[in-house]
Formats: sequence, structure tokens, C-alpha cells
Amino acid sequence: MDFHMKLPRNRREFVLFMGIVSVISVNIIAPLITCFEAGFHLYVYRDVLSVLPLIWLSVIAIVLLTYVPAEKMTAKIVSSRDSFNAHVVVNILCTVFLMSILLTVIGTWIGTRSITWEPIRMFFYKWPRNFAISLFVEMCIAQPIARFAIYRLHLYSDAKGRD
Repeated sequence: MDFHMKLPRNRREFVLFMGIVSVISVNIIAPLITCFEAGFHLYVYRDVLSVLPLIWLSVIAIVLLTYVPAEKMTAKIVSSRDSFNAHVVVNILCTVFLMSILLTVIGTWIGTRSITWEPIRMFFYKWPRNFAISLFVEMCIAQPIARFAIYRLHLYSDAKGRD
């Protein structure tokens, strides 16, 4: 029942789900990681806001790039008999794992407005923090809100279909 009600059923709903998750995630994760890097100051936050649209576009591209590998990883870890929550948690783990690897480097390049070796050289120092922040935001904030929105959409569309 949860699979049918809380997850997208078609491409339009997938776009809505991805839009909700990506907007919430980008607006929380990018400023938070940047503030941990450069300090919690208003000018740092304003600087992040100037590159947020480009970061959001890169997040969308990376979601589409990592979607199939994350699904394959999830399928190897959970079985079809496992609960909805098990599937969701493992899928979030796999997705955040893959995305955080790429965005630790690409996000730094976008944020600093320069392509250097620095994010690659400092990867193992920065990635664990970025992964933890992203995992928390995805698991506790962004995805629950998006699943609730999809659930409400399904309740409305199913009730409308019965009338």
C-alpha cells in the first residue's frame, strides 16, 4: 500500500517528487556545507544564494545520472519481501552515497567558481561531513515532505476518480 500511495506512479509525479526533494535539499544542504567551510556569516549565505540555481541544475543532472545505479544497489541490498521503510531507507542511503561523492567535488567547483584539484585532494576530509549532512536532510526533511505531498496527491486523485 505504501509503495502505491507514497511513491510516484508516473513520470509527471516523478518530476514533482524530484522537484520537491531537490529544491528542499539544495536550499538546506548547500548553504549548510558552505557555512561549515567558510563560516556562518550572512555574506557567506548571500554568496551561496548566487550559485544556488547552478547547483540545483547540477543536482538534477546528477540525480538522473545516479538514479539507475542507486536502484541497482538498492535491489542488491533489499529483497522484494522487505518493508516499504527498508526500501526507502536503503534507496536514500544508496542515492545519497553516490550523489555526495560527485557533489563533494562538483559542488566545490561551482561554489568556488574554479576547477581545481583541491576538492579531489581534500575529498576524504570533506566527504564524510557532506554525506552525513545530506543523509540527514534527505532522510528526515526532504523525502518525507515529498512522500507526504505524493500521498496527498494520490488521495485526491483516487477520490476524484471514484466520484
